[in-house]
Amino acid sequence: MSFHNLGIAPQLFQILEHHKFTVPTPIQAQSIPIAISGKDVMGIAQTGTGKTLAFGIPMVQRLAQKRGAMGLALLPTRELALQVEEALQKFTRPLGLKTVCLIGGESMSPQLRGLRNNPDIIIATPGRLIDHLDRKSARLDKVSILILDEADHMLDMGFAPQLNRIMTVVPKERQTMLFSATMAPAIVRIATSYMKLPVRVEVAPQGTAVETVTQELFFVAHMEKLTLLEKLLNEYQGSVLVFTRTKFIAKRIALSLRNHGFTAAEIHSNRSQGQRREALDGFKVGRYRVLVATDIAARGIDVSGIEVVINYDLPEKAEDYVHRIGRTARAGKTGRAISFATPDQRGNVKDIERLTRLTLPIAGHVGVIPSSVANTPDSVRPFHPTRRRSGFHSRRRR
Repeated sequence: MSFHNLGIAPQLFQILEHHKFTVPTPIQAQSIPIAISGKDVMGIAQTGTGKTLAFGIPMVQRLAQKRGAMGLALLPTRELALQVEEALQKFTRPLGLKTVCLIGGESMSPQLRGLRNNPDIIIATPGRLIDHLDRKSARLDKVSILILDEADHMLDMGFAPQLNRIMTVVPKERQTMLFSATMAPAIVRIATSYMKLPVRVEVAPQGTAVETVTQELFFVAHMEKLTLLEKLLNEYQGSVLVFTRTKFIAKRIALSLRNHGFTAAEIHSNRSQGQRREALDGFKVGRYRVLVATDIAARGIDVSGIEVVINYDLPEKAEDYVHRIGRTARAGKTGRAISFATPDQRGNVKDIERLTRLTLPIAGHVGVIPSSVANTPDSVRPFHPTRRRSGFHSRRRR
């Protein structure tokens, strides 16, 4: 399979070749021809399988062919909106198409300038787009293509009222594309109310985790989590993304790691947009080896080469587990996902296993550390939080 036979225009195909996109992912191969034909699409695929290009290439091609029309892409988080704009600009700039990104936490001035520049594509979070609609600085009457990316997350985290408001001002005659890694039946019913006879493209059942992720589970007492995290950071040398449930825990972990010699940054709702961008950019270029984040980043981090994702806290919803671990093993690469669970969270683990249709391999129980960390392949020995192997401190300070 190649991009040759998907109906992509020659100039777009040249851009794909320039950026060394040669083989489409399954969601791209199945969605692009349908979307180019103008049909509504509901796409379900694992995180990290190329959904942005699956809707981005058809949208850019159709807008280039029909000047004066507009595209609108709605995303649940600021980070994801910025990521999508960056991906789309590889294709829009060579074709002379203009984009504007409307997200909260940033000054209105550059967004107003971008809107006055008559953009061809608006990428936005629902709340900030509503702000511009209230100010009458944004008009959506020329929208002919609407994208709902991570649609289940938007609808499930309370964006339904904003989406309903936006739907009242976009033209009814439009193409709508909806993409996500998970999609519960109730959310599908809500989403289809925005669409006309959508073609459902499902390259993997919802909740399916990427096959190239090695998953493991530690049952560990809450007070021992931080020590176990530090041990793991000394066993794996690559970049590590750590997820917590709350911003307060994220801040505490990042501070503790920095105090112990690790380069660590944090992303959560108490950080300004500038701080969040600096943390993510620093993580991308290796200035920070560890990024500690709440679920605000589960669907907005596209960083190649993340070696390990660690669920310091299990997510509140099983669906978020799939999005979290999808931050590693992207684009066919391998990766590792390690989760910490306290003894009273066996029910949460079962929820994740039911969704993913997998049994999470138990790497260690309360009071023990697994052989993979202890370097004793065929045994499991007691885990003493205060007893560290020789050289632990010196390696950590480097």
